[in-house]
Amino acid sequence: MRLIPIIFFFLIPFLVKSQTVCTAESRERLDTYLLKISEMDLSQKSANELNIEIGKWFLNTPYVEKTLELPGEEKLVINLTGLDCTTFLETVVTLTRLAIQGQFTYEDFERELEILRYQEGVRKGYPSRLHYFSDWIYQNEQKGILKDVTKEIGGKVYANNPSFMTSNPQYYAQLGNPDYVNRLKISEADIGNRTYHYIPKEEIVNHEQNINSGDLIAITTSMQNLDIVHVGFAIEKNGRIHLLHAGTKNMKVEISEMPLQDYLKGNKSQSGIMVARLLNP
Repeated sequence: MRLIPIIFFFLIPFLVKSQTVCTAESRERLDTYLLKISEMDLSQKSANELNIEIGKWFLNTPYVEKTLELPGEEKLVINLTGLDCTTFLETVVTLTRLAIQGQFTYEDFERELEILRYQEGVRKGYPSRLHYFSDWIYQNEQKGILKDVTKEIGGKVYANNPSFMTSNPQYYAQLGNPDYVNRLKISEADIGNRTYHYIPKEEIVNHEQNINSGDLIAITTSMQNLDIVHVGFAIEKNGRIHLLHAGTKNMKVEISEMPLQDYLKGNKSQSGIMVARLLNP
């Protein structure tokens, strides 16, 4: 009878590790960055400053979309060799938080990324991932990771009722499962019941002085069934706020050539921004 718990005990590490996907190349790059942050002098660095310093390590990393959309059971995907705008931001924020906490192992990164990416900080299947970035901001504020500062720096109420995923399940392989669709409908309803704020793009210049380099920027949209269409970090350049992001125009991590307001002007569906600021762990 004692063999069962003993066997289960030895299986636990393999079961846990099987739930994380990380290529050898990504692991090597992550280990390099973890070593790098362990050697940094953090005495004079804020979380915002770390976001920028660490974010720049990823400049020119290729833009690759849908790296999280793997078949089967939801897995924790760690991919540092190909990033979309959200996974770039999540990776940088995770490294910044680990640097401040003085935690530098691969297992620390796994844990912190899961906390950031999932509802209540726990991966409980595909619907538990924070698919809508306005929900990502709200829930990570509830976890004490960040503060949504949009309202206090001049934001106006943002009508936010996303339903794109459940209205278009054909675009998501995992949403062939009706239970997943129903669970996401609950999440969408929760988002719609909250009050969000945004700074309209034509007003960004009036509030730019209140945006700090290293703040998290979420670009809102005029599309009725979506909330956020792009994310990145505010970065000061020649006295103006630009965007450090994984962009689709040049298909890489880069700093926008134009200031943030001008960047948004070029896209009719981009209506403005939400701004969030990391808190010290």
